[in-house]
Amino acid sequence: MQSRRSFIQQAALVAAGLAIQPTRILAGGKPTAIPGKLGIQLYTLRDELSKDVKGTIAKVAKAGYQQVETFFNYQGANSDFWGLSTPEFKALLKQHHLTTPSGHYQLSDYLTKGNGDDSALKAQLDIAAGAGQEYFVVPIPPHYLWDKYPVPVDDYKFIAAQLNKAGELAKQSNLKVGYHNHFWEFRKLPDGKDTAYDILLQETDPSLVFFELDLFWAEKAGHSPASLFKKAPGRFPMWHVKDMDKNASNPVPDTEAVRIQDIEGDIKFAEVGTGSIDFKQIFTNASAAGVKYLFVEQDKITIDPFESIAKSAAYVKKHLMK
Repeated sequence: MQSRRSFIQQAALVAAGLAIQPTRILAGGKPTAIPGKLGIQLYTLRDELSKDVKGTIAKVAKAGYQQVETFFNYQGANSDFWGLSTPEFKALLKQHHLTTPSGHYQLSDYLTKGNGDDSALKAQLDIAAGAGQEYFVVPIPPHYLWDKYPVPVDDYKFIAAQLNKAGELAKQSNLKVGYHNHFWEFRKLPDGKDTAYDILLQETDPSLVFFELDLFWAEKAGHSPASLFKKAPGRFPMWHVKDMDKNASNPVPDTEAVRIQDIEGDIKFAEVGTGSIDFKQIFTNASAAGVKYLFVEQDKITIDPFESIAKSAAYVKKHLMK
């Protein structure tokens, strides 16, 4: 009888074939499948959006972006996009020739072992569908897992099972479920071999659950994006293109409990193309990843934010997308 793991691996290979985009040629003559449009994760401009959502969205388009990835602060039935209803926000994007193929949503209760409440999941799936999104992304694991070590294997297996259930439910709204990483998921399990991220890859159904690889956090955890693409081909339709300050490139320890506040001085971000991450090498693996969407993100900005996002967009378009 075919094992669950072998079934998942075979299904992933099929998914990889289906996910490949039209081939383009990178500098150097290497064929790859680079998306033709560039997006931005709006968390980058969270302060600006809270002050002036309409003006900020206009400036996003002016900076050279064609797509946005939202983040949603779910507070119940009256939640909205920075004061705009879902139809109003969708109309604002259309006004500036922007689309939103993906969004981040809050599912802490649903993913917490011993809880599993799916009310927020169902409500937010409706919001994502109303916004015209394709991917419904879990941006972060429940807070209690952030600095917990040894890694609680059963908790991550529960998350994987819940993601599978969410994927089934999302299909009814023509949505796909995705998972976005930080560095916590790359801590080693008690066996010293696999990581929490391996659990998520192995225990989720490739036809239901996809992964948004945050390139910064994977690199910060000491994991090569190319090795991840090889491990699970075709399962990474979205990337966060985020650069690392050259003076803060030490990897996060993967065999101990690490809190962000403990290493905050070594978590520094940079405009894309100005930091230490070798994006050109990563982008040569686009076909293996099955990437469809690219979202620039910068968690903290030290210059004018709109100058920052324009600078990152210009680099990606000139050096990575052509």
